[in-house]
Parts: sequence; structure tokens; C-alpha cells
Amino acid sequence: MAGRVAIHYCSQCNWLLRAAWMAQELLNTFADELEEVALRPGTGGIFEIKANEVLIWERKRDGGFPEIAELKRRVRDQIAPERELGHIDRTTP
Repeated sequence: MAGRVAIHYCSQCNWLLRAAWMAQELLNTFADELEEVALRPGTGGIFEIKANEVLIWERKRDGGFPEIAELKRRVRDQIAPERELGHIDRTTP
């Protein structure tokens, strides 16, 4: 199953570069699992990320912007739950 990610960002807040960087990271990590990563401009401080139509990050709800490792874990959980992410999955004591 091919996955789709949509990053809905606030253009008034100048969050395009942040959204584009996250899209690039996801495309690099999930090159074989993602069919598309869409950047959707919005207003009003919005920053939401959906994977296969499931809201996996919302700036106001989740307290800011995701660390890239956490974002990759959440995307993986939706589009390729059997996939390992190497060092991202390892926790240090």
C-alpha cells in the first residue's frame, strides 16, 4: 500500500521552509512507501500533518513542531508499521 502525507502549514507564519524540509526528510526515509507528500498552505497558525488521512501531528494539540525522529515514527506507524527505522527506533537508557 502506498502512503500519502499532507503537511498543512501557515503561510502567514512563514512555515513553508519547515514544511518543505520535513517533506524532504520523509521522502528520503520512505522513498519506497510514499506515493506523495503534499504541502498545503493555510493561515491562522495551522500546522497539521496527516498520513493516509489520519491526523498524526497538530501544532496546538501536540505542543509545537515535531522532532524529525518522532515525525518519522508516527508516519511509519501509519504507512509501514512493520518497517524498522534503525537508530530512530532505539532508545538509550
